[in-house]
Amino acid sequence: MPLNQAILPEFDHEMANTRKSLERIPDAKLDWTPHQKSMSMGKLATHMATLTQWTDAVMNQDSFDVTNAPPQPPLKSSKEILDAFDKNTALARKAIAGSTDEQLMKPWSLMKDGKAIFTLPRIGVVRSFILNHTIHHRAQLGVYLRLNDIPVPSIYGPSADEGNM
Repeated sequence: MPLNQAILPEFDHEMANTRKSLERIPDAKLDWTPHQKSMSMGKLATHMATLTQWTDAVMNQDSFDVTNAPPQPPLKSSKEILDAFDKNTALARKAIAGSTDEQLMKPWSLMKDGKAIFTLPRIGVVRSFILNHTIHHRAQLGVYLRLNDIPVPSIYGPSADEGNM
């Protein structure tokens, strides 16, 4: 089985679960933050909605220097968040689906000021920097939802709010 076909079901599953979480965010809570050191719910959601944009750089460049990353303007509504998430997820999925085993095994580096932060095969970057990174922030969003008495969706099993899958 080609590597892209092995990772796409995982990608689809995690993105569907992430969308379920993003769907719960009310516009009225976008500025809410649990702590002064924490991102606002809107900033966290914007990050989650745009994180898969990295897939293009991972698949089509040998490295990327975060020093050159353009700032991400905040998304200002739940609709903007979901629209951006859907668009970016579809583009990321297309990039993964169109990749070859050779391309996925080629090293890719995340750089800062010309120095490597990490270098991994592209498939490892998709799994860690795209998927695991998304999962990490989805869990963070789950805490934000809970602290605001917003029902947390079932992800890998029943949630206290939904009780079933």
